[in-house]
Amino acid sequence: MTGTITHDPPSAAGGRQSGPLIVTEDTELLDDLLRLCAAAGATPEVHHSVPVPPPSPRSAPTAVASSASPAPAAAGRRTGWETAPLVLVGDDAARRVRGAVRRRGVVLVGRDQDDSGIWQRAVEIGADHVLMLPDGEQWLVDRIADVAEGVGRPALTVGVIGGRGGAGASTLACALAVTSAREGLRSLLVDADPLGGGLDVLLGGEAAEGLRWPAFAASRGRVGGGALEESLPQLHSLRVLSWDRGDCVAVPPQAVRAVLAAARRRGGTVVVDLPRRIDDGVAEVLAQLDIGLLVVPAELRAVAAAGRVAAAVGMVLRDLRVAVRGPYGSGLDDREVARLLGLPLAGEVPVESGLLRATESRRPPGTPSRGPLARFCREFWERALAETDERGGSGS
Repeated sequence: MTGTITHDPPSAAGGRQSGPLIVTEDTELLDDLLRLCAAAGATPEVHHSVPVPPPSPRSAPTAVASSASPAPAAAGRRTGWETAPLVLVGDDAARRVRGAVRRRGVVLVGRDQDDSGIWQRAVEIGADHVLMLPDGEQWLVDRIADVAEGVGRPALTVGVIGGRGGAGASTLACALAVTSAREGLRSLLVDADPLGGGLDVLLGGEAAEGLRWPAFAASRGRVGGGALEESLPQLHSLRVLSWDRGDCVAVPPQAVRAVLAAARRRGGTVVVDLPRRIDDGVAEVLAQLDIGLLVVPAELRAVAAAGRVAAAVGMVLRDLRVAVRGPYGSGLDDREVARLLGLPLAGEVPVESGLLRATESRRPPGTPSRGPLARFCREFWERALAETDERGGSGS
């Protein structure tokens, strides 16, 4: 079980960070925390109470600091309590750290699921989170992995799904990723549809070197974000995770979860092209999306089909918006389509002349930076990133 009290841990400044600080005298808890740090690839610093700075070499110590009343760090000599990207405080140590300097990124870790008093102790030490083992182990491994990789905010992750077949979802997904990369954001395009023909083909890079989905089918635990990024093909300044042209390989849901979590840890933006059928693997993707875009051609049959897709997707994804594509059928416009579906309107996906010819000549959608499709995508990112900044959530 995990519980959030206030805010997220401090963002990394870039580059690889030091490991977390562990404060506990509980040997069994320490063994568990060391095991989880090892699983996340991090080396922690361990103390029984809040660490104090070493005495100045120019002055002799005059007193021994009480472990129940931590001494403040001397000027210019900051301790691990202040500098560690994450602090894990065992419930046994809550009393001993009560007087420490308040900081972000403190997790109070306990074992007793029935101990309601742990929330009060968390407030007293200024903890951001309360975590109970063993239920919260995976959450904690992921959080330790984040700080070990030097991650700030996770990537703003957007899924694109067609309201019916041929709606243009793959085209919009590619254009969003291409536009994001052109704006200087770290960008990853994920093809979640094994029967879609491969987004690397749409980008003109089916022969590019790098791993495809089948290579990750055996993944069960954590996948390193940096290793994932370096292993994928790079096309048009973005990374692409697509399918190969071999036999269709089933990628288990836990592998999908691990890969997408690694992609999100790298920050920037992640765009996922989703199939219309919702299986266990797609449900794992939906659970990690920040925003979903439902692409709906503006004609009644498409709206009817999109309603069924929206009902299924909406069971997992809370923020689903409709992107309407013309030309419009009789009596329909973008606002009416959004009203019929009961979804917020993300905008009208513009018709771009010459798009088919550009695709056939290996130029991906959204390549003309001044074209209407690129403008739509750029305005979408501006709004979505601004919303994220206001919430203090994902994105980079």
